[in-house]
Amino acid sequence: MKLDTQLLADVSAFLNIEADMLDNKEYQQWLDLWIESGLYIVPVEHNATDYANTLNVAYDDHEMRLLRIKRLTSGNAISTQLSEKTVRTMSRFRILDDVDGVVRVRCAYCLYENNKNGLRCYPANLQFKLVRDGGSFKIAEKVVKIMKSSQHLTTVSYLF
Repeated sequence: MKLDTQLLADVSAFLNIEADMLDNKEYQQWLDLWIESGLYIVPVEHNATDYANTLNVAYDDHEMRLLRIKRLTSGNAISTQLSEKTVRTMSRFRILDDVDGVVRVRCAYCLYENNKNGLRCYPANLQFKLVRDGGSFKIAEKVVKIMKSSQHLTTVSYLF
């Protein structure tokens, strides 16, 4: 596939905005980035590909994304009461394909969390399916393949 540098720049800019929204807890704006049928997936097994039939930390459709945001913002869940700042970094953006208005992209990712137990780091590979939406994109699928995801995640007071 020929490298389309403009597409790569547009996709990486969009995904950096998504990460910034999450770091700044702009959850309603983050929800607007999704198509209604989109899926937010955090598989337990790093090599999983059949997400519907394997164990996942998250497998959120539209309704579950809304519920997750409600829990994160309500203050009623213990895991969110100690929610601290996060910093997300992304690199190594690679367009996998661009077919019929759907762009598949993969990138390296690291979420840094500061909480009462100190600073923790969650490196991962992200995979997105982005649907073209005018001059931008909407998220059709986000898969977060966290390294060592099969180990206990002590808090999930944020979205990856």
